[in-house]
Amino acid sequence: MTSASTALDGILDELEQEHAELDRLVAGLDEAGWDLPTPAEGWQVRDQISHLAFFDDTATMALTDPPGFAAAAEAALARAGDPMQEHLDRGRDMPGKDVLSWWRGARKVMVGAARSADPAARVPWFGPPMSLMSFVTARLMETWAHGLDVADTFGVAPVPSARLRHVAYLGVRARDYSYLVRGLEVPAGTVLVELTAPDGDRWSWGEDGGEPADSVRGPALDFCLVVTQRRHLADTALVVEGPLATEWMGIAQAFAGGPGPGRPPRPA
Repeated sequence: MTSASTALDGILDELEQEHAELDRLVAGLDEAGWDLPTPAEGWQVRDQISHLAFFDDTATMALTDPPGFAAAAEAALARAGDPMQEHLDRGRDMPGKDVLSWWRGARKVMVGAARSADPAARVPWFGPPMSLMSFVTARLMETWAHGLDVADTFGVAPVPSARLRHVAYLGVRARDYSYLVRGLEVPAGTVLVELTAPDGDRWSWGEDGGEPADSVRGPALDFCLVVTQRRHLADTALVVEGPLATEWMGIAQAFAGGPGPGRPPRPA
């Protein structure tokens, strides 16, 4: 087994751990629970899970049938209205237990397809093609972020784990994308990101031989909450210094798609 295959299997194992944590939150819900509103405006618990199920299905297509994925993506982008509406409506027309079955099946097939794929493959997606490792990492990030919306609905505090390193890494890598998706010019300059991991270790990106004037420092969990737009910067313990870092943290977006609206600060 190559080192790339070993690394891929490792992150797929972590993705399945993320699946299992969210599954435990929703497995015993009654219909009233599936219909509860989440912090994402207009989205119920069932919408969070149907969204993951749909994009896990779509990810399988991207992995196994790139031309078919390209045609489906082009058609989806060409349709008028909210591109999310079709799969949200599908989930709303199902009992909650069927939404859960859909997601369980979709994620299992997707993980199997990723384990069988060439580790050197480039996978098409909504934006530039990604390496297989980055593609799987993005599925983990999406699962964590939408799972957080469900956890927030039930008042379950997020338990940080080492898996957050993958979310933080995507957040750092997506700095340019956060500007481009808004039609903004990407500024020159480096931002140092220095995070405290759940076990107290230090994770850092952006060091280039001399310390940049701009930096983001603080708990890894808080950084991940901001770059997935699950918390407003003001509601975290992050310390942001310099105009480049401040501007970026105001628009940071680790996920693909259009500009996210973010979350307002929580009331004092």
